Amino acid sequence: MSDTLDTGALADIIGCTPDDIALYDLALTHGSTGRADYQRLEFLGDRVLGLVIASELYTRFPAASEGEMSSRLHVLASGATCAAIAQKLDLTALIRFGAQARNDGGRYSDNIAADAIEALIGALYLDKGAEAARQFILTHWNEMIDGQQAAPKHPKAALQEWALARKRRPPEYEIVSREGPDHAPRFRVAVSVGKLARAEAEGASKQAAEKAAAAALLAELEGQEK
Repeated sequence: MSDTLDTGALADIIGCTPDDIALYDLALTHGSTGRADYQRLEFLGDRVLGLVIASELYTRFPAASEGEMSSRLHVLASGATCAAIAQKLDLTALIRFGAQARNDGGRYSDNIAADAIEALIGALYLDKGAEAARQFILTHWNEMIDGQQAAPKHPKAALQEWALARKRRPPEYEIVSREGPDHAPRFRVAVSVGKLARAEAEGASKQAAEKAAAAALLAELEGQEK
């Protein structure tokens, strides 16, 4: 992949022409390259995202309790929500990876996608200011904040809710196998809901494999109900 950041694609994503391109270059550089990476900008962007969403929840829902707002903030700023938005924007197509991470499927990692969009928010905040970062967040989170559109639900949470709603045993996960070197492991995980059904899936981490297995089992169970 070219080392030159596609500024046209970047401008389409952020909705304006970037001024300090070095900030976005940093926001879209993964640690596997051996260069300075997006982690510091991710830290900043995570806080900017949380503040904007918290402020919007406080303003839009004056009757909501602290607990209700906290619960909604947790979902709206979650890794699953951030990853879904990043993937929708095809943000990972702009990320620079080292060869190993690229070959290991880093471009398709939800964790990396979520980190990258938070880093992008951090870069936009520093480059264009708080209002530009706020407008970017509102553009992509607005309907979910209003509740007009459901925030993406993590497959493990969705499977847990499915089992609970039908008075089934909670899902149980087990590692079936772990292969590959330490820098590029492959996990195979099984999940079951009592003796009702079972599914297995692989991933580059235990968490990724559990997520994939939960999604597979949920799809199977929902298919049985149709």
